[in-house]
Amino acid sequence: VQYFDSIIDYNFTANVEKEFDEIAEGRKVWNEMIKEFYGPFHKKIVDTTENAGKFSGEKLLGIDPASGNNVFVKVGRFGPMVQIGDTESEEKPRFSGLRKDQSMEEISLEEALKLFEYPRNIGKFEEKDVTVAIGRFGPYVKHNSQFFSLAKTDDAATIDLERAIELIDGKRTKEAQSVIREFEKEPGLKVLNGRYGPYISFNKSNFKIPKGTDPEKLSFEDCMSIVNNPDNAPKKRFVKKKGK
Repeated sequence: VQYFDSIIDYNFTANVEKEFDEIAEGRKVWNEMIKEFYGPFHKKIVDTTENAGKFSGEKLLGIDPASGNNVFVKVGRFGPMVQIGDTESEEKPRFSGLRKDQSMEEISLEEALKLFEYPRNIGKFEEKDVTVAIGRFGPYVKHNSQFFSLAKTDDAATIDLERAIELIDGKRTKEAQSVIREFEKEPGLKVLNGRYGPYISFNKSNFKIPKGTDPEKLSFEDCMSIVNNPDNAPKKRFVKKKGK
């Protein structure tokens, strides 16, 4: 309707019926009538194909009553989001990602402002607050200074404490399963199970475990021997200098 208002209009239908009557009575040639209709109609199709559904990248929704700052909906680095405040302003803008059921084209000022009612406290777990928030990377649960991403099927507006605890325990279990061995004398040294198999992690550097070696039986000395072997040293990345 937005792009074909003249065709949906009642008068358009009435005029077409009148022209059909004139063709039937021989007072108008049918191909001339089609030509008159098709020209403007084809142009509308082309314009609609090029412009319909496209978002300019930023839209002003209105003013935030609390701060008096502009409220925008825009495409950010990590997807659609709402921004309160101007980027050029001295006051740092606030950001919030859109919920999965919201669109940039249809979100209202009221709906946008509700996104900033987060973080939402949903209870306590292990005597620590559990909150839900929506950040630039999407919705998440925060507990004990740790962050847990919501699944695609979760909704930040309705998630409860029980589901949040499931996410917390799930991440803990996954992390626990990834650790094969730890050493008290050197907390930075671990034997981990990664995506491509077991490996040694030492001070944020990773080292391959020799083939045929049982990772569960690696001692502290075994691990340090692998770490200190020059052949196993992490490869350095060289940045090619630009010519003058």
